[in-house]
Amino acid sequence: MPEPFETHEVFNQVPPLESYDVFSADLALVEGVEREGAAWARPELETLGTLAGSHHAQELGRLANEHRPELHTHDRTGHRVDVVEYHPAYHELMATAVGHGLHAAPWSDPRRGAHVARAAKVIVWYQAEAGHVCPVSMTYSVVPALRHQPDLAAEWEPLLTTTTYDPTDAPPGAKAGAICGMALTEKQGGSDVRANTTSAVPVSGDGAGRDSGTYLLTGHKWFCSAPMSDGFLMLAQAPGGLSCFWTPRWRPDGTRNPIRIQRLKDKLGDRSNASSEIELQGAWARLVGDEGHGVRTIIEMVNHTRLDCVLGSTAVLRQGVAQATWHASHRSAFGRALVDQPLMTNVLADLAVESAAATVAALRLARCYDADVDDAGADDEHEELLQRILTPVVKYWTCKRAPQHTAEALECLGGNGFVEESPLPRLFRQSPVNGVWEGSGNVICLDVLRALRREPRSLAAYWDEVELAQGGDSRLDEAAKALRSDLERETDPGALEPRARTLVERMALVFQGSLLVRTTPGPVSEAFCASRLAGTGPGVFGNLPSGTDAQAILERSVPWCG
Repeated sequence: MPEPFETHEVFNQVPPLESYDVFSADLALVEGVEREGAAWARPELETLGTLAGSHHAQELGRLANEHRPELHTHDRTGHRVDVVEYHPAYHELMATAVGHGLHAAPWSDPRRGAHVARAAKVIVWYQAEAGHVCPVSMTYSVVPALRHQPDLAAEWEPLLTTTTYDPTDAPPGAKAGAICGMALTEKQGGSDVRANTTSAVPVSGDGAGRDSGTYLLTGHKWFCSAPMSDGFLMLAQAPGGLSCFWTPRWRPDGTRNPIRIQRLKDKLGDRSNASSEIELQGAWARLVGDEGHGVRTIIEMVNHTRLDCVLGSTAVLRQGVAQATWHASHRSAFGRALVDQPLMTNVLADLAVESAAATVAALRLARCYDADVDDAGADDEHEELLQRILTPVVKYWTCKRAPQHTAEALECLGGNGFVEESPLPRLFRQSPVNGVWEGSGNVICLDVLRALRREPRSLAAYWDEVELAQGGDSRLDEAAKALRSDLERETDPGALEPRARTLVERMALVFQGSLLVRTTPGPVSEAFCASRLAGTGPGVFGNLPSGTDAQAILERSVPWCG
């Protein structure tokens, strides 16, 4: 028998990036957690980071995306059940997220830094698998909205804030924990929720009429994420106008609420999470807030989910840097490591600068939300005003940068990055999601203009923050001066609208620059100001100017395993 032969030896291939602490390897995140008041959470973040970087967690992420959710509208005897079946990997990911409080910890343990600590956890765990964070985020965001109806919050908060994940398809009384979703948009309206046609009819059988707070909803919803959630916030037209409702999957009498899942969406990314179209056939619901004030009531949930859009995109940026720098550090070409090739070094350093800028802004934004905690101090008003303007500004720019950043990170791996066995294709498909969720770019920019018009003090709070870095870098000072001049000169919102994107981009860059100048080692802030604030502004990655200390930037950015 002839011996089997091999045509070549496999070498110069990159080992998988695994068995590392996702949190500790991200120095911008570690420093931000300390700076923004959540140092107490570091031990748990290291535990979660080690889990997120493990082979096991990465395999869970792969399985949850390869085995997509399946819709079962009826059981074997023909009864309507509207159940979505998930792969066990999805449930394990959810159990870890809930167990570590990503869904509700700031509400159950409202200490200083609670939202910052949670933000860091989301950035870390999102890098293991992104799709399941959607219902986690909605659960986190629904609590402040439910608190507009204290009796309803008292009934549901114990289930929503427990660290036990219970995927059982059962009424809330039979469950150890609950997860939330939302269903706001309709076919004809999209972001224009005031165009909703779903009707809400008060239940008057008990003679109490509208005072009972109980309604029956009839209509449809074009996007209902995580349809296996235990309850949903929905918008519908009540007699008094567009209103917000809490709609559970099960009615109080223990029967299924007629929320009919029509189909699951076939999405570009976020595939582990089910998104659906639903019909409401007289679904039982409770009013949240006052009739006619649905948008006002829902806005608190929207603000918190917008924060999570920032966190998700920040995680995408960081994972792109981690994968690209790891690959370039372990792959050689033309006689030396890719990371040491000058042009590749420039690209990698530029990607790392973008990730650092997103991280410092995300954690500073999260600190604004800590004004809600029980022991909040005298700076509450400043933080709340800053939250109003920063949430849309930071969401717009961080989410806009994610797809371009991920495409560049993928290109650093060459053809290997384009193959589905690599984590980059899934990361790339995920990268546009947060830019679409909770308001696409135009909607977000118009919200910034609305904040400038309705709450001018929020702009003053923004400038108070930026001025903390005054004198730290002349390019930042000049960019801030030019931006302030433009805002003061043009006060007509109609004239601002056509160039709102340019305005919001500049606001985001000036804010990121001010944070980096104040908090981050010189090479990072120097590279940011030179490439983003001087000259033409950000373009393709890999255009850091001569003299940039790229090596110092990369020393902070390459993950290590052990």
